[in-house]
Amino acid sequence: MIRFFHNIKSWTASLLRVTANEFRLVFKDQGVLLFFFFLPLVYPVIYTLIYNPEVPRDLAVAVVDNCRSSQSRELVRHIDATPEIHIIGYASSLEEARRWKNEKACYGILEIPADYSHKLGRGEQANVQFYSDMSLLLRYRSFMSALTDVQLATGAEIRSQLINDAGIIGQGMGGTPVENQSFMLGDTEQGFASFVIPGIVILILQQSLVLGITMLAGTSADRRRRNRGYDPEQVDAPVGATILGKTFCYMFIYIPLVLYIIHFIPVMFNLPHIGDLWDCFLFVMPLVVASIFFGMTVSVLVKEREMSLVVVVFTSVVFLFLSGLTWPRYAMNDLWVWVGNAVPAIWGVEGFIRMNSNGASLAGNWHPYMAMWILAAIYFVTACLVEWCKRRRAVVQNERYLQNG
Repeated sequence: MIRFFHNIKSWTASLLRVTANEFRLVFKDQGVLLFFFFLPLVYPVIYTLIYNPEVPRDLAVAVVDNCRSSQSRELVRHIDATPEIHIIGYASSLEEARRWKNEKACYGILEIPADYSHKLGRGEQANVQFYSDMSLLLRYRSFMSALTDVQLATGAEIRSQLINDAGIIGQGMGGTPVENQSFMLGDTEQGFASFVIPGIVILILQQSLVLGITMLAGTSADRRRRNRGYDPEQVDAPVGATILGKTFCYMFIYIPLVLYIIHFIPVMFNLPHIGDLWDCFLFVMPLVVASIFFGMTVSVLVKEREMSLVVVVFTSVVFLFLSGLTWPRYAMNDLWVWVGNAVPAIWGVEGFIRMNSNGASLAGNWHPYMAMWILAAIYFVTACLVEWCKRRRAVVQNERYLQNG
């Protein structure tokens, strides 16, 4: 029994030595400090500033009015009154309007046909052509939203006028038979920043951790090559104590960064943050743990310090698409779904957006929450195997050196 408690005490002391040593290695390495602190502190701010203002307003549109009637001028006034579109002027022809668009004086062309008023007067459907610059989909979406609203309002007004002209005058005959109201849950501004930033910050958390951990592993690999497979900067401790000691160091560093990212960034930029802060924090913690073990596992691919940038930066774009932010996961090939399931941030993005933007509880995100803990357990085992293989390789290299020496 005494020996058992002595072993526990020795193992705990080794864990604490590893933690203290890892703090020393982190704070003496400027590259790691850049990834552990600068990246999660500054990148969310830069991304949010890039996507602000969230919704394009007063987009320049040229008008080609071939009808030149009071109805066509009224249509143009209604379109110009929308917050999304600003009419910059009338072009004499479609060719002139296209020249304006090529010169970037406008981003859309509204062409009203010559028979616009005649068709409205005969009760027929009138067609209006709109040409949009497709270089930015946000502009196209704003154009379509504004034009659809004007189309519905104009149709309701014409229908009401036709009913009144027919002598059927009664209360409530104007407008549309069914009124539609839109409630944009989770993104009330319908802005790109409110849509994408809550998911990006989770990816930033994982990628900054993996970058820093793999860079430390690459630096350690450089020292091993110079010292016959051994790293003189590492503490001699059991495999489990080494892995958990490093984990405690990284978690201590990232706890305030997590609070900064999930709370202060949304508050600073007025992004959606209707979820409970404590629930969001508890949800992100297994993501941090799983990302740490994930970084230790993929460090086996990093043979040099600079390789960490190649490995992690390349996967950043892949993980962004696998997260479902730009394309729904249910529409992906089964292979890519399984690849995404193996990445902690994919589950983190799914659950955090539900909680942060839609107010879901931790209990309502039990599936992604448990998936991250399962990944943490799996990657803990693989991280231990990677560490054991490194030590085994060091022993083999040392024995080979002694035999040749």
